Amino acid sequence: MPFTIHLSIVVFLPLAAGLIAAFLPSRAGRWLVVAASAGVLAYAIAMLVDFDPNAGGLRYVTDDNWISELGIRYQLGVDGLNLFLIALTALLWAPCMLWAALRTEERSKLFMFHMALGETAVLGAFCAQDLALFVVFFDLMLVPFYFLIGGWGAGDRVRATTRFVIYTLVGSLLMLAGAIALGVIAADGGDLSFSFAVLEDRIVGEGTQKWIFLMFAVAFLVKAPLFPFHGWVVDTYRATPTPVLVVLSAVLAKVGVYGFLRIVLPILPDASAYFQELMLVLAVFSILYGSVLAFSQDEARLVVAYSSIAQLGFIVLGIFSLDDKGVQGALMQMVNHGLVVAPLFFIIAVLTARAGGAIALDRMGGMALRAPVLAALFLIVTLATLAMPGSPNFVGEILILFGTFEDKLVYGLVASTGVVLAAVYMIRVFQRSMHNRLVPGEEPADLGGLELAVIVPVTLVVVALGVYPQLVLDRTEEASTAKVAPAAQIADGGDRSVAEAR
Repeated sequence: MPFTIHLSIVVFLPLAAGLIAAFLPSRAGRWLVVAASAGVLAYAIAMLVDFDPNAGGLRYVTDDNWISELGIRYQLGVDGLNLFLIALTALLWAPCMLWAALRTEERSKLFMFHMALGETAVLGAFCAQDLALFVVFFDLMLVPFYFLIGGWGAGDRVRATTRFVIYTLVGSLLMLAGAIALGVIAADGGDLSFSFAVLEDRIVGEGTQKWIFLMFAVAFLVKAPLFPFHGWVVDTYRATPTPVLVVLSAVLAKVGVYGFLRIVLPILPDASAYFQELMLVLAVFSILYGSVLAFSQDEARLVVAYSSIAQLGFIVLGIFSLDDKGVQGALMQMVNHGLVVAPLFFIIAVLTARAGGAIALDRMGGMALRAPVLAALFLIVTLATLAMPGSPNFVGEILILFGTFEDKLVYGLVASTGVVLAAVYMIRVFQRSMHNRLVPGEEPADLGGLELAVIVPVTLVVVALGVYPQLVLDRTEEASTAKVAPAAQIADGGDRSVAEAR
């Protein structure tokens, strides 16, 4: 008998725990939220075990009327496209909750509530199978992160919060307008529906698709972020508390690129094919721009920030290669980037603490011999970031490049330089922090219990996926191929026959 998964529990368990925790003593409330996050992780593991890659279609579906007058349904479901992103969210939120519960002293219950609300919003966006519901969760993500950065951030947190909110809010409003227009125009005087499945079967004119595509693209590229929509990144990455920064970079960024696969490619195939070249240019430029700036930074956080822009550029490159291999590589790289960047930020937090709060790389050093466990874990994560053979990142980037070489050879060749640049900036960070001379005032202590608890499990998952990447590839192939097919065939054939046949 199949394992029974209730997606509403998966989505709303963190928020429910956060609300209950508000009425409990501080210590009990914090640990209740941690337990709820662990419960979500247990559900995610159960889904991975129970998920049959050969079954096809959506699994664990919840489909009820929500606002029937507007054709909006409360529709949740899981397929190969979102399965591992849900698992990634659960896996990374759990250690971040643990870190926050033990390290946050000021207004800890409120901090944990906003973290729980953020987890619910992200899980809801990944699980949503109705466009209006997706928009609700997408916009809801802004609320907790506004308070988390503004209330618990460091340095110029007001400036960071303002830039983050302005960029994200503009993108969200454009997407809201595009979603309403898409639902109304696709209905063509008939019954309104925002269900992804229904919208994929309805025909929208090519000209209409183009301007709706641009609205969605701005929202998703801001969330990712990609050049030139990355203006909020530097201030935000500097100011954001470590557990918030981990989920912001490792998970929230994936909601934007996921939106291209779930919404844009299957519902707006003509526009996706039409704007393919533009998106490839943005992707390649982001790879080069992010990589060059990453190896010119002296702050470890900013190295990872700009490297993330480059990695998201690789993901968008794979998506808009409009090739089965490229799209599957992009989906795998979404998971890989999240798994790698999370321990990176925790390790940077540890190094910063050992250096007495110093954030510059020249204030770190000499840790390799004095903290061998830290050095070993950092080396594993560094090699994965470099996409070394044997790492899951290698598989993801190879698939993306092969998919791009198929029809867009020049873009693939230029993007390949990003792999070389990654070696420069990541080895530079590792060598400076591990092998420089010990700086006066630096405390060369190895990892403590909490630090091991949040870094080791995620690092082990990185190693495991490097050994067995088919765990992801087998379960994502069917869904990723189906979503890219309409736009790919239009790009190849140069006509709208495929779209009209859907």
